[in-house]
Amino acid sequence: MTLTTGLLGLDTVMSGVLPGDNIVFHVDKAQQYTLFAQPFVERAVLDGHHVVYFHFEGTAPLISDTPGVETVSLNPEIGFERFVFTIHQKIDACDDCARYLFDSMSSLAACWFSDLMVGNFFALTCPFLFEKKAVALFSFLRGEHSFYATTPIIENTQVLIDVFSRQQRLFVLPRKVANRHSATMYMLHEKKDDEFIPVTLSATVAEIMRTVSWSWQDVASYRMGFWSRTFSKVEAAVADYGEGRISREAVDSYKPLLMKMMISRNSRVINLAREYLSVEDLLSIRSRMLAPGRLGGKAVGMLLARAILRKRFGRYHQSIEPHDSFFIGTDLYCTYLVSDGSWWMQQKRQSEEGMLYGSEEVRRRIMTGEFPPHIVKRFRNMLHYYGQSPIIVRSSSLLEDNFGNAFAGKYESVFLPNQGTPEQRLEAFEKAVKTIFASTLSKEALLYRKSRGILDMDEEMGLLVQRVSGCVLGGYFYPHLAGVGLSFNPYVWHESIDPNSGMLRLVFGLGTRAVDRSDDDYTRLVALNAPLRKAELDTGDPGKYAQRKVDVLDLLKDFCGTQDFEKVVKNSVGLQIAWFAERDRQVEEFARQRGRTDLFSWILNFDRILEDTDLVTDMREILSILGDSYDYPVEVEFTVNFTSKDDYRINLVQCRPMQVSVSGEAGIAPELDSATTVLQCSGPVIGRSRHIALNRLIYVVPEKYSQLSEARRHQVAEVIGRLVHLPEAQSDNFHQALIGPGRWGTTTPALGVPVAFAQINRVAVLCEIVAMSSSLVPDVSLGTHFFNELVEADILYMAMFPGRSGMIWNQPFLDTAQSRLNELLPEFAEFANVIKVVDSASPPQIAQLKLYASAQEQKAVLYL
Repeated sequence: MTLTTGLLGLDTVMSGVLPGDNIVFHVDKAQQYTLFAQPFVERAVLDGHHVVYFHFEGTAPLISDTPGVETVSLNPEIGFERFVFTIHQKIDACDDCARYLFDSMSSLAACWFSDLMVGNFFALTCPFLFEKKAVALFSFLRGEHSFYATTPIIENTQVLIDVFSRQQRLFVLPRKVANRHSATMYMLHEKKDDEFIPVTLSATVAEIMRTVSWSWQDVASYRMGFWSRTFSKVEAAVADYGEGRISREAVDSYKPLLMKMMISRNSRVINLAREYLSVEDLLSIRSRMLAPGRLGGKAVGMLLARAILRKRFGRYHQSIEPHDSFFIGTDLYCTYLVSDGSWWMQQKRQSEEGMLYGSEEVRRRIMTGEFPPHIVKRFRNMLHYYGQSPIIVRSSSLLEDNFGNAFAGKYESVFLPNQGTPEQRLEAFEKAVKTIFASTLSKEALLYRKSRGILDMDEEMGLLVQRVSGCVLGGYFYPHLAGVGLSFNPYVWHESIDPNSGMLRLVFGLGTRAVDRSDDDYTRLVALNAPLRKAELDTGDPGKYAQRKVDVLDLLKDFCGTQDFEKVVKNSVGLQIAWFAERDRQVEEFARQRGRTDLFSWILNFDRILEDTDLVTDMREILSILGDSYDYPVEVEFTVNFTSKDDYRINLVQCRPMQVSVSGEAGIAPELDSATTVLQCSGPVIGRSRHIALNRLIYVVPEKYSQLSEARRHQVAEVIGRLVHLPEAQSDNFHQALIGPGRWGTTTPALGVPVAFAQINRVAVLCEIVAMSSSLVPDVSLGTHFFNELVEADILYMAMFPGRSGMIWNQPFLDTAQSRLNELLPEFAEFANVIKVVDSASPPQIAQLKLYASAQEQKAVLYL
């Protein structure tokens, strides 16, 4: 096997070419690289080798079309992961004798806007080629890169050669040649014909070398890369504009580039950002970035919402709490995975076949890895800035919170009470970052990406670090109010409610109780055009559907957790609880009659805040403005803190497109009799209205399910997951309805069926029957992660209250219908009396099961 650069004189300087050599030329201009690329290719073809030329689109080709050379053209803008994976896939498909030529790596920095990513590319590709024992040529431009790019190149390459041109003379100086040595190897050499001759005259050496850094790598550590260089130019332009030396148009000409660097590749997001974010805004954001790269969806959503309201909401400065967030760009995520070896496993997991490959090993590597010293220093500085104020580290990935993909609850966010010594706080912060990085490769996140058809798309994690909004009350820290706001209300529980006015899901304390579905508690739903119109039926017990638990940060114990409402109130020194709650007169009368003074009578209902302040007006206007600006329904997460009953500040924590269809018609309701009606309910009905044929009804029998042990209830969830994903059920035209007791997706089997969403994501209809407990009602979980998953999957949600007026529940039909469970899953025949699987083709029913559901009318009928 012939191993050569194509220039025998250069081979001699290097003491030969070895298998696995990656040869990197450090050049002043691209034309110098061509002088080495051309003979390398020509000789490799002559020797009968398969030559692969990786051409980076947007750059001038190094070589012309040559017989025997396979040109693979790649657009770096497809994203780092796909770009690298495509190159490695091609290398893997070639034999060990192949030769490889790459365009200049400097062109990648201009596409990825980052020296870090250039370094990551080489740190991944060079060892891959070395393992294949291939020979490959690379280059990069002198003076263009910081140490973020140069260090990985120096550390990983086998051969690094400086190239100089002086007065039409060509010189080379080997900087690194691994595993070989000669007496003249590291001398300056001049090319003369086919030879490279050591330069022995000191005057010539000094003339060539005096303009070159004496400490090559050291200077690179202070040199600005593409990212810093670009922002330096923009800062200078803004300063020139301020002095009147250039026009506003000249400053704004930088905006498209900055948008691509920092914001998004999504055209709809870019258009919004272009309208509402100025160049000065982008520079301000950049000043608070701890690592380069894109900000990610969550950070961009928060920033955009604030920018929109700053321009369009008249009470912005009066009503909106300012933010002092920090941002960690997506480049750190890639760099971290490359440095700890997780990147290779991540790539294997991004195919359906290897999706769950090595989960525990990947997590272990991520959680035990180390951040670069310069990043740790920035972490320290940021924590010093916040002092001991509680902070939250939030996921903000490229795909997250975008049009079409919410990723609700799929990635971690971590509250940090931020107490203890500086070292303890730094350790907790680093652990939080690693936890969020590891969550990108969780089973839930990967299954979500698979279900959305985006498993092979670039997904890189940025981070949003925010000061937790709230106040210190006793030993606790929490906001007075928090919640989720929707600009479109998909649940019209009364005829007076206008869906386009929006709604709130409101809680006392941290907003985790608003976005996470609480199995044993309730929240307050607020229709913004009828804020006092409650969704629950009046039972005569004002506290029956009130929030009973509160999420708080415990500053004394340094943890985030859940406490009883009574305990929080009693330990929150200075809390004006009467602003948010009212006394339960029944409890007080009961206590008075018995001479007791220890009974806690406060009930959270928020009526006074909703009725006596401008909060409802402000939130309705905020949601309307954001929905109008997005030209799409939006969902926000927010907190509210009061300094007096009438003075408050709203903190917008998050804003994203709301993944819900506001359209859909069910047509005219069918006229039915009780004999052909399987069930009929009059709300809640949430989701796109529809009138469809059902292929399969899966029914969990409440009486039988309630008799099972907890372990057996988990088995029921497993069986349902298997049923929902049977081969015939994978067609979009195969419609399934899932009906069962209590709350679907609960973590407490005593309250419902503990399915994961991935187990039921193929159903068309999800129905909850109030049958597990007389005190438990279905939770209309608008704004929670569970709800977001339902609407993203276009699953209709409805609840059934047997015995309530207007409800029909045809128990005889369900008792006598033939079940196919034993036929479809014979290994689970033991559950035949718990789970019924009724297909439209099964007797005794007539031709077809059908569903009529109207969200507008709050009516749903399952009929024959």
